[in-house]
Amino acid sequence: MIYTIDHYEDILRRISCAAVAAGRNAQDVELLAVSKHQSVNAIRQLAGYGQRSFGENYLQEAESKIIELAELSLQWHFIGQLQSNKTRVVARLFDWVHSVDRFKIAQRLDAQRPEAAPPLNICVEVNISGETSKGGIAPTEVPDFIAALASFRRLRVRGLMALPSPAATITAQRRSFQRLSEVLVALKQPQLSCLSMGTSADFEAAIAAGSTVVRIGTALFGPRD
Repeated sequence: MIYTIDHYEDILRRISCAAVAAGRNAQDVELLAVSKHQSVNAIRQLAGYGQRSFGENYLQEAESKIIELAELSLQWHFIGQLQSNKTRVVARLFDWVHSVDRFKIAQRLDAQRPEAAPPLNICVEVNISGETSKGGIAPTEVPDFIAALASFRRLRVRGLMALPSPAATITAQRRSFQRLSEVLVALKQPQLSCLSMGTSADFEAAIAAGSTVVRIGTALFGPRD
């Protein structure tokens, strides 16, 4: 359960302050509340404070939450690694997918997105730190991968996502995030404006480097069970 509305507003204040300190408009940075392992009641409480966007990592857990909270008309973002056998449900239930890093996954999401639904917003996951244990394509592969997705009618490519390896200082954190920002700028495609980067431990450094969506769980809800 999140602490109080004051705690929620403090996170919003920190996001705003980080944006202003970077010479940016605070309205250009969205809070994505990462609600994995959180209860339906906790999500409902946060929605009551005005939060609309929620991120989930695990499909089975997320599916029951989305169905139970359908009357709230929340925006749901899938942020975990996506397996081919899960794409149909994700394409049906979610508004965003932040972790597209394989053409096959994109192909399935496009084919399985309901015709009555708006195009599915996606971010291409980039492995900025080069860690073999993480998903994401190499920065050098991004232009060709983005071009390959252009033909999909039921997908809308919005930008890039990354989860860099932990860094000990804000300077080092910002350096990692800056690499993703530079990859996006180099694409020279104004419609790709989303940079999904920054978590509870480093979102202020991510905002300084240009993040437009910060994915915050623990700092918002408190420690998970």
